[in-house]
Amino acid sequence: MKGLDLSRLQAYLKSGELTGQMFAGGRSNLTYAVTDGKQRWVLRRPPLGHVLPTAHDMTREHKVLEALAKAGFPAPRPVLLCTDTDVIGAPFYLMEHVDGKIYRDITDLEALGPEAMRTLTLSLVDTLAELHALDPAAIGLADFGRPEGFNQRQVNRWKKQLDASRSRDVAGIDELHARLAVDIPTGGPGTVVHGDFRLDNVLIGDELQVNAVLDWEMSTLGDPLSDVALMFVYADLPLNVATDGKPKAPLRVPGHPSLAELGARYAERSRRDVSDLQWYVGFAAFKLAVILEGVHYRYVQGQTVGAGFETIGQMVGPLVMRGHEALEGH
Repeated sequence: MKGLDLSRLQAYLKSGELTGQMFAGGRSNLTYAVTDGKQRWVLRRPPLGHVLPTAHDMTREHKVLEALAKAGFPAPRPVLLCTDTDVIGAPFYLMEHVDGKIYRDITDLEALGPEAMRTLTLSLVDTLAELHALDPAAIGLADFGRPEGFNQRQVNRWKKQLDASRSRDVAGIDELHARLAVDIPTGGPGTVVHGDFRLDNVLIGDELQVNAVLDWEMSTLGDPLSDVALMFVYADLPLNVATDGKPKAPLRVPGHPSLAELGARYAERSRRDVSDLQWYVGFAAFKLAVILEGVHYRYVQGQTVGAGFETIGQMVGPLVMRGHEALEGH
């Protein structure tokens, strides 16, 4: 299996015969379901090839999952961390398998019906507010990041990531960064931030509850409004594709609350002011554009695993445009 040698993993775990398969949908770290016929785990490892500095740190992911699971937050419980690259060729960790459905296809959301769609989306917002309510020091994550100067460092960091992933000219992306670098919000008290919070990064249970939040590779301590803004961007842009091949934004699915409703729900649950998110939404669009440009870079270098990467590069331009629009108040 590309990216995972099951025989070497089996020898390392001293387990029975292992079988596994890669999960679809991942565009960054590689994620596999693994079982010995009795127990089920999920394995995470960095992507193949081009890896950006500071990204894909398995030790950090393992640490935040361990702290969150102990705190009772819906996150998978980590089982094992291996930093020995001789085992499967890269650091990795195992976590428990959590049951649930990932809503990645727009047609699945439409099939829920308006009432269930609204319930599901508000549950997502409530979970984000719950994350931001955790005291990092109380759950053992006091040293997980530096909230002071977070937004400034993010502006600098994602420009460096863009420079490390350039394989083509992207109209307007450098101009967007230049605009974002002016008058950067200082932000309030820091919280644990997920860094990539969206509907298809959670496992949903039968009662439309959030069973587990996944993909913590960009988590740190920082400005919680960055998570809120990125959730808005994901809801407002057609990054998911229906089975008929026609892209549609989740926000356009009947029953999905408006962005104003999402903001009001988050404000009510978190007691935070979300009345001015223009800069945050502009930056969220820029950050996501850079992430997808990095995925596109790996795709053109032949370093991606799985299907669906050929259209990723097409999403970058609309995200850059959305960033400019946000800064102009649209």
